[in-house]
Amino acid sequence: MQAMFQGLTSREAAARLAAEGPNELPHAGHRSLPRILRDVLSEPMFGLLLGAGLIYLFLGDTVEALLLLVFASLSVVIAVVQETRSERVLEALRDLTSPRALVIRDGERKRIAGREVVRGDLIVLSEGDRVPADATLIQARELEIDESLLTGESVPVRKRAAKGTTEAKAQPGGDDLPYVFSGTLVVRGQGLAIVHATGASSEIGRIGQTLGEIETAPPRLSRQTARLVRIAAGIGLLCCVLVFVLYGLLRGSWLAALLAGITLGMSMLPEEFPLVLTVFMVMGAWRLSQARVLTRRAAAIEMLGEATVLCTDKTGTLTENRMSVVALHAAGSTLAVTEQTPLAPPFSRLAITAALASASEAYDPMDRACQELARRAGIDTAGFSLERLYGLTPELMAVTQVWRTPAEDEPLRVAAKGAPEAIAELCRLDAEKRAALVEEADRMAAAGMRVLAVAEASASAPLPETPRSFAFNLLGLVGLADPLRPSVPAAIRECQAAGIRVVMITGDYPITAKAIARQAGLDADTVLDGPTIAQMSDAELEAAVRHVGIFARIVPAQKLRIVQALKAKGDVVAMTGDGVNDAPSLKAADIGIAMGGRGTDVAREAASLVLLDDDFGSIVRTIRLGRRIYDNLRKAMAYIIAVHVPIAGLALLPLLAGMPLIFGPVHIAFLEMVIDPVCSMVFEAEPAEADVMARPPRAATSPLFSPALVVWSLLQGAAALIPLGLLYSLALRRGLPEGDARALTFVSLVLLDLGLVVVNRSFTTSLADVFGKGNRALWWVSAVTLALLALVLLWPVGRELFRFGPLHSDDLALVAIIVLSVLAALEWLKGFWRAKLIA
Repeated sequence: MQAMFQGLTSREAAARLAAEGPNELPHAGHRSLPRILRDVLSEPMFGLLLGAGLIYLFLGDTVEALLLLVFASLSVVIAVVQETRSERVLEALRDLTSPRALVIRDGERKRIAGREVVRGDLIVLSEGDRVPADATLIQARELEIDESLLTGESVPVRKRAAKGTTEAKAQPGGDDLPYVFSGTLVVRGQGLAIVHATGASSEIGRIGQTLGEIETAPPRLSRQTARLVRIAAGIGLLCCVLVFVLYGLLRGSWLAALLAGITLGMSMLPEEFPLVLTVFMVMGAWRLSQARVLTRRAAAIEMLGEATVLCTDKTGTLTENRMSVVALHAAGSTLAVTEQTPLAPPFSRLAITAALASASEAYDPMDRACQELARRAGIDTAGFSLERLYGLTPELMAVTQVWRTPAEDEPLRVAAKGAPEAIAELCRLDAEKRAALVEEADRMAAAGMRVLAVAEASASAPLPETPRSFAFNLLGLVGLADPLRPSVPAAIRECQAAGIRVVMITGDYPITAKAIARQAGLDADTVLDGPTIAQMSDAELEAAVRHVGIFARIVPAQKLRIVQALKAKGDVVAMTGDGVNDAPSLKAADIGIAMGGRGTDVAREAASLVLLDDDFGSIVRTIRLGRRIYDNLRKAMAYIIAVHVPIAGLALLPLLAGMPLIFGPVHIAFLEMVIDPVCSMVFEAEPAEADVMARPPRAATSPLFSPALVVWSLLQGAAALIPLGLLYSLALRRGLPEGDARALTFVSLVLLDLGLVVVNRSFTTSLADVFGKGNRALWWVSAVTLALLALVLLWPVGRELFRFGPLHSDDLALVAIIVLSVLAALEWLKGFWRAKLIA
């Protein structure tokens, strides 16, 4: 080989390296940390959190101010981490594309760093090597390459040397092509290739460039919440100014007017909205981690309940990404093989011969599967020594190995396996037997198996030059498959029950994809393959994707096109995958879900969520959790709106009616101390609704604050405000001291706030059912609230600070009647409003 090929000279290689750059992905678009911080600090949400904290600091509420500032800082950290994610993706790709390389330069073989390989280099490939760059083969001897990194398919592809200048387009996947690709693995044979693309120009480099070009949408809930905060803050500021002016003009005390304005402003300042959103996203990520799911993009949590289509890769996602023997056919009968299947003649003979026809130290997954079957069956080949190997050739697609057995007097044992047609030729089968063998092989292939025929012979020295000279005897067929994950069928059924369409996107052949789809319970009636998609316009693809259940022979760029076509038709797309080839579509999808154990760094970095246990069933648990989180977030937001209505109303009512003020800043601070943990802890811990996975996905355009939710919240608030307002005014009219009336009204309000929690715990079930649902956070918050309220009422210092008078047993009985009456009324109203709330 060295005599025939000189390769580049060292001078030529150095010149090309200087002109074209190293064989790695470029660092273009790098953003410095100061620039990222500047962009994040200019975000409106951060400004609102910081502004609210400064207002509370100015008002002297240091605890509330510090809390808001802590959450503001947390939002900065989260945003900075998200902004640097693309840099980590490109870095992972750069690491992947820098293996050591054996090249021929100046007529000599040299081992160099992968980044120093240049276009035109001659690279030497051997079994176990990682290909350093995209190249065209000029020599190939029994060469097979594992291209699953790019295609997602676990079965290696056969390679041959280029025959001329009219070869097909260079793309991964498919047998008998003369191209090898950067990052792929040589599992059998040797080869010599001329590099034609390095760095960003390689196939894996183009994937990296695609990742850098994909933009992800900002979180929709954050935009909605920011808009509501701005509106509510504006209204609160306007009311605050109006109260200050009217109080000063009507009552003449401008200092009291300022205090009244500040109190009303505090009662209406909606700082809970961004705080609750942040807490729910953080706690949601934590809860997902308990289900072995890592959250990389918080926006995915809010979108899980919107997913209408789940695009799943086949290899490594639906299947286990390992070849195993699943069927043996011998003597006219077929045996389904599992890990516990005992092997008896003639199947044991078939299994040992298949193992003897496989490499002892195998890289090829089918060889490993045959060896594993022999080990599981207790077949011992220790003491066998390999005498000769007859490798695959384009003329005979079979491998033959000759072994010397431990027994001295036994003849040499010959084992062959390969394509059924090739083994039929070696066995010199007549037309009828050949047709029966091919028919059985086709039947097994239709079930999604890779089929090999196996034959044996005896021999003695000297050995012939070709395996055709042996007198082979056909033993049978071996069926291999990448087995379906056991959890997949049930997970897919649950997805379908939740209104989520599951679509398979794979680089494998249609017949294999359809077989796996049937086992998994997917729609296997309609298949669209890669070559057909390549001829389609974007508009034609958008029209086709709605009705296709399987996409087969798909290349990475087409995966991305499929995801984009589904999104263009209005679908919210979740995409699963584990290989480099999946990374662009994972990032482009609304929800990218990577397999963490088997997945590549690139796939994990590009995804929104990472399944740490590689269990497809975790996807269903993730969707269920996502729907629960969104449901509970809506309940918390409904509670916040509802509870602020009586607070703001009771702060404003005395000003309009000329009565003594009910609230001062200390009262509002106490109420906020109740509201904050309730909306951020109690609702977050609320169990899922019983029908959470029986509903269709919510519309992508559905607002968090739907008109029905806002009206229901205002209705709850009004139902609490009216009796409390009447209670306070009637108490004063009947001569009750101001402090007693204030205490009576305030205690009723606190208990009603807790009652509104119970009302909003479920939009679908009754109060009796709600009390049957466990929520330890509710009981802790309620117990602490009631203990603090009792302390304020019973401790003289507390009563003086809150300006309360004493409460008697008849007062407490009246409070109980009011609270229970309001809850009963709201429970009755919820029956009419339920359908609108869950729509």
